[in-house]
Amino acid sequence: MSDRRYTVDAYVVDALMRDLVGHDHRASAFLVYLTLTTEAGDGAARLSHAQLAERTGLSKRSVQDAVLHLVDRSLLRVTRQGATDIPKYEPLTPWRRLRSA
Repeated sequence: MSDRRYTVDAYVVDALMRDLVGHDHRASAFLVYLTLTTEAGDGAARLSHAQLAERTGLSKRSVQDAVLHLVDRSLLRVTRQGATDIPKYEPLTPWRRLRSA
């Protein structure tokens, strides 16, 4: 067991969890978002689908579907330099822009 601690924006627990799990029926998307958010800190994370599957307890296919859903919901930006490169995931926080506007 790790002694590491993470800070997560309250919106993630108060609203996003309910939206992804309850409304979208995509608990896997919430797990992937939470994992990537903690790994990325204030930046981006580089993890393979297999690594994400291992960390979340999901299948690789479920991780792939969750990533696509998060991209569609504008909650995640994915970039790669080449077809076989490990993706760079940047968790997005659109609610922060809305609050500051």
